[in-house]
Amino acid sequence: MYAKIKRILLGLMPWGVILKNEFLLRKIFSLLFVGKSVSCNICERHYSRFIRVHINDKMCPRCGSLARHRRLWHILNNEIIINRYDKILDFSPSRMILKKLKHQFPNYLSSDYNNNNQVDRSYDITGLPEPANTFDWIICYHILEHIENDNKALSELYRVLKKDGHVIIQTPFKKGATYVNPGIISKEDRIIHFGQEDHVRIYSTNGLKERLESIGFNIEIHEYLEDADNVYGFSPREHVLIGSK
Repeated sequence: MYAKIKRILLGLMPWGVILKNEFLLRKIFSLLFVGKSVSCNICERHYSRFIRVHINDKMCPRCGSLARHRRLWHILNNEIIINRYDKILDFSPSRMILKKLKHQFPNYLSSDYNNNNQVDRSYDITGLPEPANTFDWIICYHILEHIENDNKALSELYRVLKKDGHVIIQTPFKKGATYVNPGIISKEDRIIHFGQEDHVRIYSTNGLKERLESIGFNIEIHEYLEDADNVYGFSPREHVLIGSK
């Protein structure tokens, strides 16, 4: 149903107009999901159910958050302490998290390489135009699996992070070893091998931890286990890497 409504909207108005009015459109759409069975911790509303998207992911009808966004928001609000005037760099944030963090932290800086998300900057993560030791926090959520030269990206994250600063990193993860194959270049083959047409590898949790530690980061793996039908729509099993310089 969600995909059908999206196609209808795209047929009626340009994508830029949809983005500009996204929150209003979602507010109207969410009326189809009135109820109390599930709850979104980002928009702080209750619904009859989440929208099933992708491979067993759950989207909030109101703010569009996915399971990983709600987990990130839980971490930001319950497991770490960010001071109000800390400098934060956030890559390709969800629009609702961007909106909330920008309101809460005056030194919050958002970036999206394609600049399609009403962000502050359009940075190439492999060459950040920022001085060394600039940021107290870096949020790099589902970015590195898109980056061919990820060693350069990791080095840049380390360079611009302050001493004793922190990174919060997640990608899609697999069991075993990290899988990368430079010969896989077509969209069709990347879907088969990496799960998405614009992904260039699949990390293992320990594999990415070791890569980050080889750059100089101190990394802890946080594992989260949830009931499949948990009220917040969190993934049943999820790993997040939290590190410091």
